[in-house]
Amino acid sequence: MLSDTLFNEIFTQLWFRFGLVTMFGFLTGLEFLEYTLLRHKEAPDVHTARMGSTRTFTFIAILGYVLFILDPAHHLYLTGMAGLILLFSLFYYHKLGMGSTGLLQPLILLIVYSYGAVITTLPIWFLALLFVAVVFTLSARPLSQRLTTSMDPQEIVTLAKFLLLSGVILPLLPDKSISPYIPATPFKIWLAVVLISAISYTGYILKKYLLKKQGYLVTGLMGGLYSSTATTVVLARKSRSLPVIDSSINAGIIAASGIMYLRLLVLVAVMNWQLLTLAMLPLSLFGVLTIGFAFIIDRRGRTTPETTPELGKANPLDLGIALLFAVLFVIMMLITQQVISRFGEGGLNILSLAVGFTDIDPFVLSILSGHYAGMNMHHLVGAIIIAAGSNNILKSIYAVILGGRKNCGMVAGLLLVLALMTIAYGLAISNMIIS
Repeated sequence: MLSDTLFNEIFTQLWFRFGLVTMFGFLTGLEFLEYTLLRHKEAPDVHTARMGSTRTFTFIAILGYVLFILDPAHHLYLTGMAGLILLFSLFYYHKLGMGSTGLLQPLILLIVYSYGAVITTLPIWFLALLFVAVVFTLSARPLSQRLTTSMDPQEIVTLAKFLLLSGVILPLLPDKSISPYIPATPFKIWLAVVLISAISYTGYILKKYLLKKQGYLVTGLMGGLYSSTATTVVLARKSRSLPVIDSSINAGIIAASGIMYLRLLVLVAVMNWQLLTLAMLPLSLFGVLTIGFAFIIDRRGRTTPETTPELGKANPLDLGIALLFAVLFVIMMLITQQVISRFGEGGLNILSLAVGFTDIDPFVLSILSGHYAGMNMHHLVGAIIIAAGSNNILKSIYAVILGGRKNCGMVAGLLLVLALMTIAYGLAISNMIIS
């Protein structure tokens, strides 16, 4: 308690805030200097205008802080900002005369000028967050250039539409049940669609644009975010086309299933955290051990192909795909509710085994989002784990059929063993007696 009080007193001191503003202004100037040097190395023949040096950033940060605290009405602060905007306008006019149109430095200097206002009116962590955002944006230039040059413009439009539907429609949906036959609210249904699409899109972008030539193990890891079943199909087919057995492809198939467990753990944590205590150990254990085993297998292959196979051409954020998933989600909820009401725990376990031979995401999310009478947490977590194990049986079949016994026989056997262990664990949890 004494240390907390001491820290709070220090954070409110003028000298401490002044020091932070000065330091962040100076560090921002250093980062921008490094940015301009990198630009000069990339295009040494291009001359760009600069407004001062690192000291300029520092003094502008100090000026903003001093003017903000001198006048409680902040007229001095706004006057100083107006003067800077006028100066930046003249600077930009000069840049236009040189054939340059970049606004980056004036914009960053305005942000630096606001450091004093931020630390005075907002928590200190927000100033640190603002500084990190500026540094990250400057240092991420090579990544942003690679994305803008290689990314399909239509995918950017698709992302914008999905963010609009997620950010605008989701908060407006009612969080109350609209039908006794659907044990979830419209808000929960669309939240599930948003969540699964976001996870799949992460893997889709990483594999398609950022990790094209990172080998089959990385393909499996990223593909597990998109779809472990689709990844198994693609890599098994690729294995059959190779003249020799490649252990790295088998490692990618195993890794995709490992990521599936961790993916399910994220869904549980976000959609129904009450089940997290029971689901944490088995899902994290199976996931980490499976991925670790994939790395061991990969050491025998270590093949880095020029291009790895395409995991999926459909963008997970496409509205048609999202709406189809929502429909499948609702249908699976109806089926699950009917099975539980008629057959109880045994029927739920059989349904879990059956859905493993399809896409398990709608079933898992229906378990996490619904309210099923008579089912305790052990039954629900057990159903999720059984479905994951059953899905591994499907991937084992795909591997041996599409890749052949010679190339994928071993990995098919490993998936089958993993499936049986997972199903056994799920049945054990489901049948656990609660005292």
